[in-house]
Amino acid sequence: MCAQLPNPVLDSISIIDTPGILSGEKQRISRGYDFAAVLEWFAERVDRIILLFDAHKLDISDEFSEVIKGLKNHEDKIRVVLNKADQIETQQLMRVYGALMWSLGKIINTPEVVRVYIGSFWSHPLLIPDNRKLFEAEEQDLFKDIQSLPRNAALRKLNDLIKRARLAKVHAYIISSLKKEMPNVFGRESKKKELLSNLGEIYLKIEREHQISPGDFPSLRKMQEQLLTQDFSRFQPLKQKLLDAVDDMLANDIARLMVMVRQEESQMPSQVVKGGAFEGTMNGPFGHGYGEGAGEGIDDVEWVVSKDKPTYDEIFYTLSPVNGKITGASAKKEMVKSKLPNTVLGKIWKLADVDRDGLLDDEEFALANHLIKVKLEGHELPAELPSHLVPPSKRRLE
Repeated sequence: MCAQLPNPVLDSISIIDTPGILSGEKQRISRGYDFAAVLEWFAERVDRIILLFDAHKLDISDEFSEVIKGLKNHEDKIRVVLNKADQIETQQLMRVYGALMWSLGKIINTPEVVRVYIGSFWSHPLLIPDNRKLFEAEEQDLFKDIQSLPRNAALRKLNDLIKRARLAKVHAYIISSLKKEMPNVFGRESKKKELLSNLGEIYLKIEREHQISPGDFPSLRKMQEQLLTQDFSRFQPLKQKLLDAVDDMLANDIARLMVMVRQEESQMPSQVVKGGAFEGTMNGPFGHGYGEGAGEGIDDVEWVVSKDKPTYDEIFYTLSPVNGKITGASAKKEMVKSKLPNTVLGKIWKLADVDRDGLLDDEEFALANHLIKVKLEGHELPAELPSHLVPPSKRRLE
């Protein structure tokens, strides 16, 4: 199934969601297709693989374990998200995190520890807000990682091309070696069985003769399965001219392409993925440019910020307003005291600067402080300013 949405995030990245992993009794029901093999096919073609675990029910089912093993050779693309972490206390969260790392260490065999992001990726207030700052910092790290993907996509495709070229070259050596060993007329079937059982030794021989890395060879078990149904006598002999062309491409063309890709990357904007959850840092004094969508005011709705406004006014008048307004730089000095991430403060600025003039008057400054308070209490910010938050003097604004 495919969903097309008019969201700026999707201008830069496409998101593929997998069916839910089966566990317990459900694992006994066949899907009707090789789930792990399908994911392996996608793994070769994507830029990032995100494995999601629930913090409150952490278990790696047999199917999930098979899936992770199927992602072998793509470990550099894998990131792990420990989701719904607001549903457990801090002490329990530490235990869950340790258990997850231990479990993954047994399945993902890499010298480097896989990166795990801890958070609660939903739009509701946190159930247990104790770790809010940690979750927000982890969320921003994950978003930065995703934002880097379009910049590195061309380089990844080039690396895939190199990998495929080397695999094709090794494949040619294997096929021609099997062809060479086959008798002309009699005993073909028995010779085929012998060659298949000794395929590992043929790999070693090719590796030594042509100085090829063991990592360039296809899976031995899979190759044996594929060769079972093939007629070895119909295989082609080695065509050195074609191999020379591949070597020339790897030595010269790829080097030139690498330089071009690097030049293109350096000319790309640092933040390619924009919109949705990635919005925030590009607004006002916390970035560049302005977004859209201030809420439309209703005159007779009471302004919820009124009761705290005298407190915020005292701070406002210490920031040297000119013609009743303070600059973005002055506002920023005060707003960063909340210790909220810049992306969050960017969203607050976008909501508070109702008239989009890049300055804050006393009402807008009070609104900004109210939104900071809301966020610090563990609630989510609105996507657009609701009518009860629009300052009274701005309710006539179109």
